[in-house]
Amino acid sequence: MFELKSLRAEAIPAALAKAERYRLLNEPEQAESICQDVLRTQPGNQQAITLYLLAITDTFRPTHAPDVWRARALLDQLSSDYDRCYYAGIVEERLARAKLESGGPLAPQEAFEGFSRAMRWYTEAETLRPSGNDDAILRWNSCARVLMENPHLRPATEYDASELRLE
Repeated sequence: MFELKSLRAEAIPAALAKAERYRLLNEPEQAESICQDVLRTQPGNQQAITLYLLAITDTFRPTHAPDVWRARALLDQLSSDYDRCYYAGIVEERLARAKLESGGPLAPQEAFEGFSRAMRWYTEAETLRPSGNDDAILRWNSCARVLMENPHLRPATEYDASELRLE
């Protein structure tokens, strides 16, 4: 049908800056497309992989089926253990927030489990963090605050049968 055109290597920094702007403008699909173009020219470009992963998670909404597997697949392409842990936490946290916003019957339990997974990833990232980088702590605290401020978010094992009716 169509053959995609390739970027020139010298255009990649500007393309990545544009992808960042599209994310800030809440146009994650445009950012994803740019990152795909960058990765066709420079496979393994860490900035492009990170932006691509974040753009995918920007689309996690209750009204939009999250493309979690695509985001998780990108984690394997990150070169540092810290980044893999930190961004795994981001994926889980954003999925948990989408579950929380969905308001579905199992949303409180699914959100709790998602925030808990995110916090475990952030704890692991904290042990690997570079000097002067406390991003994992900031994210862990954010998840902890959501759980502390929403006591209805708890593990499924803490609900009694009447609370879990799916009628």
